[in-house]
Amino acid sequence: MPLPRESHMLLPTQSNQTSVIRALARPRWILLMIGFQLAAGLLADDENAAKVTQLDRKNLLLYRTAKGEIQTATTVEEWLHRRKEILDGMQQVTGPLPGKEKRIPLEIEVTEQTVEDSYVRRLITYSPEPNSIVPAYLLIPKEALNSEKQFPGVLCLHQTHPLGHKVVVGLGNSPTDEYAVDLVKRGFVCLAPAYPRLANYQPNLKSLGYESGTMKAIWDNIRGLDLLESLPFVKKGEFGAIGHSLGGHNAIFTAVFDERIKVIVSSCGFDSFLDYKGGDIRGWTSDRYMPKLLNYKLEEIPFDFYGLIGALAPRSCFVNAPFYDDNFKWRSVFQIEEAAAKIYNLYRAPQNLRIEHPKTAHQFPIEMREAAYRILEEKLK
Repeated sequence: MPLPRESHMLLPTQSNQTSVIRALARPRWILLMIGFQLAAGLLADDENAAKVTQLDRKNLLLYRTAKGEIQTATTVEEWLHRRKEILDGMQQVTGPLPGKEKRIPLEIEVTEQTVEDSYVRRLITYSPEPNSIVPAYLLIPKEALNSEKQFPGVLCLHQTHPLGHKVVVGLGNSPTDEYAVDLVKRGFVCLAPAYPRLANYQPNLKSLGYESGTMKAIWDNIRGLDLLESLPFVKKGEFGAIGHSLGGHNAIFTAVFDERIKVIVSSCGFDSFLDYKGGDIRGWTSDRYMPKLLNYKLEEIPFDFYGLIGALAPRSCFVNAPFYDDNFKWRSVFQIEEAAAKIYNLYRAPQNLRIEHPKTAHQFPIEMREAAYRILEEKLK
């Protein structure tokens, strides 16, 4: 950058040399100040540009081209650009999805077995990655142990509960959450892994390289699908995932990153971050969830459930969103459904997105569970 005009002054005489040197010195400070101001301005411009070009979370058909232009998707191929941006935005908050370097042998161990009337319940452990062991329950129909037939597999993901994964397998005195028991009696092989930082499963997230408990759970669940695929009596490549509350969004998060999950059932699992608790998202920011959410202004969070539900298309998605849920607002879920329906329409599969609003509280009532079970049977059996 050229110096200001006075810095090019000649030094004609000894008598005025000192004053000229002072004149030379002043612009250097001025230049530094100008430089700082320019840098600050550029940063502000970048932030403003990010705000201007942030895609509308409610209009999922908008996508960014390779040239950075914003267009409206009219084909599935164009929508996939937006889908990638949604997954990238989520990983800004959760940390990146692990890669092949963590896909070690599962080293499955059975620590306890109980024989019920129509099924066997096994307490097992498996290794999703180096230096990590996940406790889980595996429920197997007796018929599967004595047949060459293969049975559909389902991830049964538990809610926030002091007993963790015991709840969904009938050991938590919580009848409305025992969907693993209901499903194994219907001929499904059910895996119910523990969620990180709950009950007796307390992995050290930082030492394992995770930025969130959410991503650790996603990876544990993905390896849980690998476990199901390793069993000779389980169908390969087509699974279900079902969960209530914590399990409801855990199922969505996992399915977004693993398309082997063909049916997603979420009960009382989400609303928009903009609507959650009147915009107070601190409930999402403990170490077992996504602490980095606190780094963003509410409206600038780089992903939301609008995009995540859209990213499940065209797979079957059943959502129970009760009118009187005091955690997640049904109206917000309804708006998310309207946005995601456009993506399901793009795939010509509008029938695969179903959201119900029963007049109950934060619960998974029997009529909603039965509806979910019928979809799992229709799609996976």
